[in-house]
Amino acid sequence: MAEVLLEVEALTKRFGGVVASDAISLALPAGELHAIIGPNGAGKSTLIGELTGEIAPDAGRIRFGGGDITALPVYRRSQIGLARSFQITSLFADFTALDNVALAVQAHVGHSFRFWHDARRETGLREPAREALARVGLAGRADTLVAGLSHGERRQLEIAMALATRPRLLLLDEPMAGMGPEESARLVDTLRQLKGSITILLIEHDMDVVFALADRISVLVYGRIIASGDGAAIRADPAVRQAYLGDGEGAAHG
Repeated sequence: MAEVLLEVEALTKRFGGVVASDAISLALPAGELHAIIGPNGAGKSTLIGELTGEIAPDAGRIRFGGGDITALPVYRRSQIGLARSFQITSLFADFTALDNVALAVQAHVGHSFRFWHDARRETGLREPAREALARVGLAGRADTLVAGLSHGERRQLEIAMALATRPRLLLLDEPMAGMGPEESARLVDTLRQLKGSITILLIEHDMDVVFALADRISVLVYGRIIASGDGAAIRADPAVRQAYLGDGEGAAHG
């Protein structure tokens, strides 16, 4: 069995009288694509925030690669290999796709931002950027300005920017949001090709995507994981169907 890369133990977070994380425990083996699903208000975004260091838990522990990272700040978690595509909130519309990824590499390795042209001239930045674009199917769009990319391509670019930092764990927070069927299908193909080469924690409301991709699925309801298993086990679980899937597998949001 693969080594456990991420281990969450009894993670708890309250906001006033609301329990957003209710003693959550979770283990992700290296190379697994694990999906978290649940209705609105289930606590999915809070969990991601706790994993990235943006939200401090009230209790519990987070281990990554065998080390306790519960108190580590966001930038330190990034340095040791934890990346979140949602953290890339700004794409430079007047720069090419390749420029954007090269800048992500530059930021991760700590290069100076005093001269923008550095990212355009340094092979050490450009080659990892090209590799990342190729991994998400955007090799042919490397020289296209971000302003000329579709919504789906921009989401792929965000993932490429995260991949360019060479993470061990990639956190994806609803990557299919706002996509049409064709764009969604392309991103599913991209994630399927990444499976096994990188550990992925996926939060996604599109159940077709979740069941197509996930090795395991955990169901979060009112801050508590009520079930965890492969797709067949989750589909068959009566508690899951009552709490979440029963209203129609493709209709839920989170």
